[in-house]
Amino acid sequence: MKYFFTLISVLLMVSCKVAPKAADTSNNKVRAKALADKFIIADGHVDLPYRLQVKNFRLEKSYTGIPVESKEGDFDFVRARQGGLDAPFMSIYIPADRDATAAKLLADTLIRMVEYIAKEKGDYFEVARTPADVQRIAAAGKVALPMGMENGSPITSVEDVALYRKKGISYVTLTHSKDNDICDSSYDSTHTWKGLSPFGEEVVKAMNRAGIMVDVSHISDDAFYDVVAVTKVPVIASHSSARYFTPGWERNMSDDMLVKLKENGGVVMVNFGSTFLDAEVVKHKSEASARIRKELEAKGLKGRELSDALAKELAKDSRNYSDVKRVADHIDHIVKLAGIDHVGIGSDYDGVGDSLPAGLKDVSDYPNLLEELLNRGYSEADIEKICSGNVFRVWNKVLAYAGGK
Repeated sequence: MKYFFTLISVLLMVSCKVAPKAADTSNNKVRAKALADKFIIADGHVDLPYRLQVKNFRLEKSYTGIPVESKEGDFDFVRARQGGLDAPFMSIYIPADRDATAAKLLADTLIRMVEYIAKEKGDYFEVARTPADVQRIAAAGKVALPMGMENGSPITSVEDVALYRKKGISYVTLTHSKDNDICDSSYDSTHTWKGLSPFGEEVVKAMNRAGIMVDVSHISDDAFYDVVAVTKVPVIASHSSARYFTPGWERNMSDDMLVKLKENGGVVMVNFGSTFLDAEVVKHKSEASARIRKELEAKGLKGRELSDALAKELAKDSRNYSDVKRVADHIDHIVKLAGIDHVGIGSDYDGVGDSLPAGLKDVSDYPNLLEELLNRGYSEADIEKICSGNVFRVWNKVLAYAGGK
């Protein structure tokens, strides 16, 4: 009989040992806020400059639109501090319809705008050209403003590449919504070059020499594969997500591309726009928009009044927006295929309109994402890599290859 009770005791001990202990997530909200304050958060893509340009930002000392604290848009200093954001890459966005002359003019205008903001509000902002700059600026309690040019159309000669580096550009998104002289766009069905153009190959090589990161967001699949074959250093996708959740949408990265990105040593920085996150949400919102628009037009609404009313109605239904959990799903998927060293954050704040997901509505909300990652078992070391460690690794490798420029 004693053997029977001994056996029962052993079985109970084994069952207790095997039974999984539920993870304690009760303190993760507090931990997430502490980590957001502790780690440098670098966001690969924030469209503040063009938003201000559209709002007729003027380079005058009397102008009060510099974003220290504002109820407009997704970014300002106060909300950045609340969210732990240290280094939003300022997008020098060039619309695809600008000719070369207009593209160069706009690029210079937006670069000067960022410099002006940093000069006029030096207690809050400072332009950054390297990860070391970001670390120094963050340590001083300010928000660093590195710059990335979205659309390489202002580059009309190989010599232009080095000139834009001198002006403070740290990455160039090779194209935007249309094919350009450098490569094909994921949005354009023309397939002008079937990837990189001969000029584009030289531009990529010149970017390597100049210390500018090559950004593969927006480019076609063929162009992506051409880039990773040509470049001598890792690349970034500054604001893209995983195509697994948006089947057939070339703007996001396919599973095979994620594997190739790992081989290249690069980083994909997850976009927060609901369009990038969930095909089912896109479908639901499209159907709801068509139905509600028809109802509002029947009431006689039109123009701005119609668009405002439509946005208000769409906002009432959470099914029209993704959420922070889906952003974490994209990170999970990228980590599964490429590894923890190859994922980052590229929100596209101020660039995706009203499509931002629940829990990530502006730059004060990064702790919500960190909390979700903690809930899923990511370590603090993993989260630091996602926040900035991975993109800093790529950025430093690019600079080192160029001789520290």
